[in-house]
This record gives sequence, structure tokens and C-alpha cells, in this order.
Amino acid sequence: MSLNILIVSNTSWYLHNFRLGLIKLLLERGYEVCTLSPKDESSANLQDAGCRHIHLEMDNKGLNPIRDLVMKRRLSKLYGEISPNLILHYTIKPVIYGSLAAAKLGIPFINNITGLGTAFIKTNWLTWLVKRLYRLSQKNADQVLFQNVDDRELFVSERLIPENVPQEVLPGTGIDTDHFNQQPYSESNPMIFLLIARMLWDKGVREFVEAGRQIKLEFNDVRFQLLGFLDVSNRTAISREQMQVWMDEGVIEYLGATDDVRPYIREAHCVVLPSYREGLPRTLLEAAAMGRPIIATDVTGCREVVEHGVNGYLCKARDANDLADKMKDMLKLSLNERREMGLKGRKKMEEDFDEKNVVKKIVSRIESMLNTA
Repeated sequence: MSLNILIVSNTSWYLHNFRLGLIKLLLERGYEVCTLSPKDESSANLQDAGCRHIHLEMDNKGLNPIRDLVMKRRLSKLYGEISPNLILHYTIKPVIYGSLAAAKLGIPFINNITGLGTAFIKTNWLTWLVKRLYRLSQKNADQVLFQNVDDRELFVSERLIPENVPQEVLPGTGIDTDHFNQQPYSESNPMIFLLIARMLWDKGVREFVEAGRQIKLEFNDVRFQLLGFLDVSNRTAISREQMQVWMDEGVIEYLGATDDVRPYIREAHCVVLPSYREGLPRTLLEAAAMGRPIIATDVTGCREVVEHGVNGYLCKARDANDLADKMKDMLKLSLNERREMGLKGRKKMEEDFDEKNVVKKIVSRIESMLNTA
């Protein structure tokens, strides 16, 4: 009888876009894989890949403790019915409330800290609450995987995770360097700066727009594009009305959302992410894998991908002026210099972030746990 692995996240879209390589390898190894997440357009894709998908009702946006406790009970009920041999938790609410449910039922689980979210960008009562919840929920984890060194050090220094819990830093599930393959650097004009993200203030969209205003005063032939979900269910979401104001001003082009970012990266000359904090930004991995130079903030997660002056530039967070300066630096490079930056980024992805190698390490951890259970 094959072993059943349950993978839990706050969206099916996340699992399909970021964890499909892991899911496929688990299925190839003969495991049954069940995904538990709110139903969305990607749920069918998970089933097509060979998973059994179960809908999880979850309030992603809210901070209502009553609703979260109800979700925790819902998770306990579903975990009991599914009876998995091992659970993988991704994203904040599953990591916290799924851990509490799994521990109570005695089911082994691995937590993946994919980023600490808005609660750790601005310190307030929410930060205090989330830290308490992490301390409570992580003490029974069988293993915790981090995507960057900074998050791991924070968890250790703040005692959010006990010393006896096995922990490791792995670059997410890496990047599929075959799917996001090296592309010829565009020689066309005008120069295109592309930001790919959910349209949230915390992603630095405001700074991107302001930097665009400054650049357009000095350079005529430059375009600034935004690609990603608008009207996101998040407290820091940018409204459709605000986006329309920027578009009417003529500063940026909003390209909408897509399931395939590759055509947009192919046309871009530089990919930008002025985020306030990240786990390990997938869009930067994708851009670097396709041979595009990148500009990102010198913050947790981004600095794991960008080597300043090598495959791109790092700028100060929340600083549109410094972002504009780095964009000007990029504009002043020759075509060959920008192309060389992109090639160095591609090499870094192949050596440090190749999905095949990273996923094998994760599956190795899973099999080690199952063999000793």
C-alpha cells in the first residue's frame, strides 16, 4: 500500500505554480499525493497532475481569531478523515493552525516557512500575536525548512522554534531551468522595466511607479510594466481605481495577470522587485533563469538571488529615489553589459537553484522521516 502525503496551502494556485515539481517527483516515487487548499482555477490542474484535491475553506485576508479557530477544527477533522502518513505545510495559516491540528492527532509534519508576510514588515500588535502563535505551533514540528538564512536566524533568536526541532535552509523548490530557459537578450527599444508580483503595496509598487516618474523626466524611451493579480485578497492590496489613476497618468502599463510569465520576461530588459520583505522571490528566480538582469531591494529573500553588480543591483527598501538611481545605472549600461549580467544570473540559477537538485533534497528529507516513523 502506497504512503499518503498531504500538502496544505492557502491557495491551489500557489501549489500548482510553486510546488508542482515536488508533487510530480513524489508521484513518480509512488506516493499518493493529496492537496488541501481553497478551490480556485488551479485546483483542476493539481488533479490533472495526479493529485487528489480537497477544498479547504479559509479566510486568507481576515484576522478574526474565531474564524481561525474554526479553521483549525476544520483542519483537525480533515486530517483525521484523510489520515496521511506525512503532512507538508506551506504559507502562514496552514503552518500555524495545521501544525496544531497535526500535533494533536500525532501525524508527522514538515513546515515550510515561505516568508513572514506583513506581520514582520511593520512591528505592531499583529507581530506580537503571530510570534506567539509560531512559538505555540512549531514546538511539535518534525522538521522546519526555511527559504533564507535571515528568516531562520529570526526564528532562532526570537525563540519561535525550539532548538531540538531539525531545521534547514533550502531555496524553496528552486526553479525549473528547462521551463524557464535562457532567452536571447532583447535588442529592441524602448527599454522595458517589468515588475511581476501580486499588486500589493508591500511589493514596492508605489516606489516602482514613483521611480518611473523620475526616470521619464530624464529618459524618453523607457516603459514601466506591472504584471500580476489585482484585487488580491490581502490587507495591503492595491485597488483597481488606484491602478487606473497610474495608467491614466501614463507612468505605467498594467498587463493584467497570467499563468505564463515567460513571454513578458522575454520582452523585458530588466525585471524589478522593490519588495519590503520576501521569503525567496520566485519572479526573480524566473527572470534570472531566462537571462535577464534584475533590480531588487536589499532585504531578506531578495539578497539571496541578487549579487550586486554581478547579475543585477540591490537598492534600499521603501526608497523610490534609490530605486530610480539603480534603474538609471541599468539604463547607462551597454547592451552587452546588460546581456552579460543576465548570463551571470542564468549561471547562478543553474548552480544554486536548479529545481531538480532542490526537489531531490526535499524528497530525501521526506523519505528519511517516513523510514524512521
